[in-house]
Amino acid sequence: MSATPLTIRMHERDNVAVVANDGGLPAGSVLPSGLVLRDRVPQGHKVALVDIAADAPVLRYGIPIGHALKDIAPGSWVHERLLKMPAARGLDGLPIATVKPPPLPPLLGYSFEGYRNADGSVGTRNILAITQTVQCVAGVTAFAVQRIKSELLPRYPNVDDVVALEHGYGCGVAIDAPDAHVPIRTLRNISLNPNFGGELMVVSLGCEKLQPERLLPPGSFEIADERQLLDVVCLQDDGHVGFMSMVESILRQAEVHLQRLDARRRETVPASELVVGVQCGGSDAFSGVTANPAVGFCTDLLVRAGASVMFSETTEVRDGIDQLTARATTPEVAERMIQEMAWYDAYLQRGSVDRSANTTPGNKAGGLSNIVEKAMGSIIKSGSAPISNVLSPGERLQAKGLTYAATPASDFICGTLQLAAGMNLHVFTTGRGTPYGLAAVPVIKVATRSDLARRWHDLMDVNAGSIADGTASIEDVGWQLFHLILDVASGRKKTWAEQWKLHNALVLFNPAPVT
Repeated sequence: MSATPLTIRMHERDNVAVVANDGGLPAGSVLPSGLVLRDRVPQGHKVALVDIAADAPVLRYGIPIGHALKDIAPGSWVHERLLKMPAARGLDGLPIATVKPPPLPPLLGYSFEGYRNADGSVGTRNILAITQTVQCVAGVTAFAVQRIKSELLPRYPNVDDVVALEHGYGCGVAIDAPDAHVPIRTLRNISLNPNFGGELMVVSLGCEKLQPERLLPPGSFEIADERQLLDVVCLQDDGHVGFMSMVESILRQAEVHLQRLDARRRETVPASELVVGVQCGGSDAFSGVTANPAVGFCTDLLVRAGASVMFSETTEVRDGIDQLTARATTPEVAERMIQEMAWYDAYLQRGSVDRSANTTPGNKAGGLSNIVEKAMGSIIKSGSAPISNVLSPGERLQAKGLTYAATPASDFICGTLQLAAGMNLHVFTTGRGTPYGLAAVPVIKVATRSDLARRWHDLMDVNAGSIADGTASIEDVGWQLFHLILDVASGRKKTWAEQWKLHNALVLFNPAPVT
């Protein structure tokens, strides 16, 4: 980046701007406007452009992200210790379905090579997934999966991988509690993800609370062969004598599924069959300047192509609820969003915290003063399309267009819930950097800063820092991401997370008690 002092102001009303230079700017630096910095300001952090009186709002994205705790002089570093966070917007009197932009023209002619499934969904990968009813069987299943990969998988070249759906649920929990349906339907719907081809294989211990019939009851799924019953390997069955007996049983059943999966072939399908989840983690002040706006532009392209896109992270959009309800296609969609926000407000209140618990030390080191500022940058991932659908945690997506899928903001839990909703490809933006990946779907990682993209050159798939550098526009990077999505979905390209096999654990959201 040029040594010339460079700042980014997001809205004409803003009284602060973000320092864009690598390494920040020292005190005494003179901005192009003639403003002289009174303090050293780290990269991504804010500098006051004018006098800001005590109690006056500090504006970024054109909205108050806080109120000054004391007078702030022009050229001063504005950080979280100088700000009082605004109270959360109430959920009454919100604008409801008031934004009615003219429809964007359809984006026709785009396709990818995918795997069609019997239930009408399309996979971007061809994976054998082994569902587990309880954490107790995880060690045995992991041992068996390693043998499947080394001994069986080479015989079936059209199968991409074998994945154990390990989780921490299934027993020692209040399985009949009112909120227990959340983790149960999450695990059920993950098992039905399009990338698994409808091949359902379950490893059970036998005595757990989450029995296979409760996890995947008859009628809860469609499979290619109606004669195929739910395939369960129960480790406590009398027929198993010794550890290797259990492992061999898993291998025998896995081979049946591998044979069917290996017979599948990619075929050309329209881009409308994409189900893309968008998420951010390790966020910084550039997330809302470069990567998330580029993802938002790409989101609009995908919606124009007829695809499904999900954005999530309840605490990271809570402060923009008025923006979201205004973009709802109908009052009913807006009301669903309000209900999800109210449920999560109550959930946090039960734990004696609020949305401010979201921001991490890394977020603040990257220039995000509080959750309000973070939320404004996070929402931009959703683009400008109308919001046509809302999902509760663990529900399966049944609609095209733009969906708000309510999830916690935790990277791992959000990714797990978007898997359950049926995403077949994931887009993940990061400013501080994270090697996050998922075994079940390809994860495209977008860096917010060129410095991160340079240092993590073999972990980041797209460099949105070029927007801050002035070498690319938001539209340029959005189109780059759109074409990369089609290539990755088709198997023509692998993401870095896929190449290195960087896979985070599935983490189920369980708001019910643990016994």
